[in-house]
Amino acid sequence: MASERPPIAPIKTRYHLPFLSGVELDGLRAASLQMLAEVGVKVGSEKSLTILKEAGAEVDEATTIVKLPTELVLKAMSTVPRYFWLGARDAAFDIELGPGVSYFTTDGCGAEAVDPETGERRPSRKEDMARIARIADALPSISFMYPTVAATDFGETARLHELDAVWNNLGKHMMGMINGGKEAAYAVEMARVVAGGAEQLRRRPVLSNLICTVAPLCLDREAMDAALVFAEAGVPVAIMAMPTLGTTAPATRAGALAMADAEVVAATVVLQLAYPGAPCIHSILPGWADPRSGNYIGYPVDMRTWYAPVEIGHHWGMPTLGGAYGTASPTPGTWQAAAEVGLDPLLVGLAGAELVTSMGLNDTYTVMYPEGIFLDAELYERARYALMDLDVSEETLAVDIVRAVGPGGHFLGQAHTRKHLRHATPFAITQSLDAEGHYRDPVKVARERFDEVYRNYWPEPLEADKQAALTEILARADAELR
Repeated sequence: MASERPPIAPIKTRYHLPFLSGVELDGLRAASLQMLAEVGVKVGSEKSLTILKEAGAEVDEATTIVKLPTELVLKAMSTVPRYFWLGARDAAFDIELGPGVSYFTTDGCGAEAVDPETGERRPSRKEDMARIARIADALPSISFMYPTVAATDFGETARLHELDAVWNNLGKHMMGMINGGKEAAYAVEMARVVAGGAEQLRRRPVLSNLICTVAPLCLDREAMDAALVFAEAGVPVAIMAMPTLGTTAPATRAGALAMADAEVVAATVVLQLAYPGAPCIHSILPGWADPRSGNYIGYPVDMRTWYAPVEIGHHWGMPTLGGAYGTASPTPGTWQAAAEVGLDPLLVGLAGAELVTSMGLNDTYTVMYPEGIFLDAELYERARYALMDLDVSEETLAVDIVRAVGPGGHFLGQAHTRKHLRHATPFAITQSLDAEGHYRDPVKVARERFDEVYRNYWPEPLEADKQAALTEILARADAELR
C-alpha cells in the first residue's frame, strides 16, 4: 500500500540579493559574444555543425571550430522561453518555473554508495538509485530528482537504468543525464510511456535532461546529439558548463564565467536554430585549481562564483540550474560538511535560481551515505524558513489570546497554543533529545530517520503495463548498446 506523499516545499521568497550589477552583466555578455564571434567553439556533432553552417555561422571544416556572428546568437537566444512547466509522474508534483521560487534536487553523478545494511563503501548500483529515489519521494525538500549515483552494474546503459529505477520509485519530475543520440531516443521512448504518449510528454514533460559542455569552448558530440533528440521531443534540456579556474578556464572569475557562458549559449543556439522555442536551462558550476598542485578544489572560501551564474542566465532570459551542497568532507556530520555548504541554500535562493542541484553526496560529489541527505535537508529547511514571509494576520497577532492570558500568565493552556506550537518551527535533527534530556548525535538521528522512511514509506507504484513497457525498452537498449 502506498504511503501518503507530503507536498513539495520549495524555497519561496520575495527577497533578492544581487551579486552582479547591470554594468557587470552587460560586460560579461559582451565578452561571451566576442569569444563566440572571434574565438569560436569546437563542435564535435556533425548534426550541430550542419545546423550552424546552414544558419550562417563560419565553420572551419578541418578543425570543426565554429565562429558565431553576434546577430545570429542574439536572434537565436530571443526564442528561448523564460519559464515553462516540468511535469511529474504524479501531476500533483508538477513544477511551474517562475520568479521567487527555487526547486531543489539531489546531487548527481556519485560513483559510490555506503550500503545501508552492511555499512560497506562500494561502487554504486541501480538498487542504490532506487533507494534514494524512494527517500526523495518522501522528502518535501526534494522537488525533483537527479540520478544521484550511477548504476555502475549496467555499463553503457547505466543512465537508462537510472531512469527506470527512479520512475518506479518516485512520483516527482526526473532530470536525466543521457548522452548520445541512440541513448536519448530510448530515453524519449521511456518518457513517453510514463507520460502516456508523445503529445502528453510535450505538454507535461516528465523528463528533462542535463548535458555538459567541455571546457574550454567545446561542444561534445554525444551531448549535443542527445540534446537535439530531446529538443525535438519537447523534453527540456539543461546545459551546464563546468570550468575550473586556472586549468580549463582563466584564473579570473570574470574570465571563467564569460567563457563558460559562451559554451552554454553556443549549445543553446544550436537547439534554438533547430527547434525554436525549445525549453532550455542555463547552468554554470565552476571549480578551482589548487595553485600548489593543480588539484581540483570544490569549496574555497569565496563562493561568489557559484551564485553569479544565476544572474548571468537570467540576463539572457533563461531559467537557471544553480549549484549548492556537494561538500568535500569524506563523511557527513562533520564541521566541514556543514560549513562548506551551510550558506548554499540560503544564497542560491536569494540569487533566484529556479532549479538547484544539491543534496546527498559527500567526498566532493562522489559518495552517498544513507544519513547524508537528511542532514543536508535540515540545512535546506533552515534556509527555507529564513526566507519565508512572516505571516501577519489577526490570527497570528493573537491580541485576544494575550488579553486572555494577561500580564504574568502563561500560554500553555490556550487552544491557540495547541493549534500553532507544533507548526511554529520544525524540530531539527540537532535538537533531538534522549530520555534524560541530553542532545543526541545528529548523525545517528539522521540515520534513524533514513531507516524509518526506508522501512515504512512506499511510493505509489508505476502502473504494471508501464513497468512492463520500460522493461522491454531496456532489454532492447541493453542488446544494442552494451
